[in-house]
Amino acid sequence: MRHAAVMWLQLLQVTLRITTVARTSAACADAPERGAVMKVTYSRDASFPWHAGRQCVFLSRNPPMSGGPMTLFHRRPLRAGITALVLASIVGAQVLAATRITGAGSTWVTPLVAKWSAAYAAKTGVEVNYQSIGSGGGIAQIEAGTVAFGASDKPLTPDVLRQQHLIQFPTAIAGEDVVYNLTGVGPGQLVVSGPLVADIFMGKITKWNDPAIRQLNPGLPLPNMAISVIHRSDGSGTTFTFANYLSKVSPEWAAKVGANTSIAWPTGFGGKGNEGVASYVQHIRGSIGYVEYAYILENHMSYARMINRAGRTVSPSLQGFQAAAANVDFTKAQDFYVILTDQPGEESWPISGCTWQILRLDAPKPANEAVTKFFLWGFESGQQMAESIGFGPLPPSTVETIQAYWRQNLGL
Repeated sequence: MRHAAVMWLQLLQVTLRITTVARTSAACADAPERGAVMKVTYSRDASFPWHAGRQCVFLSRNPPMSGGPMTLFHRRPLRAGITALVLASIVGAQVLAATRITGAGSTWVTPLVAKWSAAYAAKTGVEVNYQSIGSGGGIAQIEAGTVAFGASDKPLTPDVLRQQHLIQFPTAIAGEDVVYNLTGVGPGQLVVSGPLVADIFMGKITKWNDPAIRQLNPGLPLPNMAISVIHRSDGSGTTFTFANYLSKVSPEWAAKVGANTSIAWPTGFGGKGNEGVASYVQHIRGSIGYVEYAYILENHMSYARMINRAGRTVSPSLQGFQAAAANVDFTKAQDFYVILTDQPGEESWPISGCTWQILRLDAPKPANEAVTKFFLWGFESGQQMAESIGFGPLPPSTVETIQAYWRQNLGL
């Protein structure tokens, strides 16, 4: 808390100004009395070293009048009023840091964060305010410093982390699958391969009774109906994982589309978040999409079985996600940078993945400490909750490595 208090004092010393507004046509005749403070608004000030580009407190008068603004800055020390404001700001920052954590990003991990945060608040009184806005948004917000942690299903490379003064660590193992809405075809009845899915999402296969689909599904009542492709409209780690897998199994997809949180989709239309894609698929007959496994369970969606790298037809499951993860060693990967798609093994689920939590190295120590305490609690006490919605726990050796990573980079 002392660290946070010092930073708030520095912030106020750098940015506090008394602002008065006057009509330019009146040559300041209507300017209010010097030293008056009317309200608190927000500005951005790059002069504060660790907080460059982020929100900082700025004192101002009323908004500029219609005749045009003239802003006067008075640097004289402010006495009792400012002293009270400084003290109130310090206390407010301390209380806020102790009772609330802000995060944003991945919709993939939202069901897990929701379960963990509710239980954590009940136990500790600390609330986690998490915005489910997609991995791209989470990365943008943590880079801007507007949240305490960002969540992404696409890991950032070590080089990007260094450039942006960030660190990352994994949360839990999970997976995603193809979902569909076909009358007479129930959950797990449709079988697809990676190359087939790539051709559908590139618009090369447009009918449900196409010979390529019938070949993998003999006897299944596939209608002569157009396929409606549903994809993400926002920056998405779920999209990255999906497109990364398709890039590995389809050279044409790799060459023409590639893999990222946002891609130029050859066909289809978009829904925002896993929630949006799930909703569209549930309401549009003949549609196909991709969502994280927890959304399949929660919404009782029809899902496909897939042919994995070993040639086995497998169903999405926690065991399949963990089988894929068993092929990588988080403890030896720099900044935990690993990709879990298209892993070998008879039981491996082909579109497996993970969510990473991203923190700023230059954030206040109490903020980072609050975030790491929350996730450590999840690792140690929230695994049954995670497994109940299809998220696999990290091995104890990985959790120990994460704690060592925190000590090395954050001093925690």
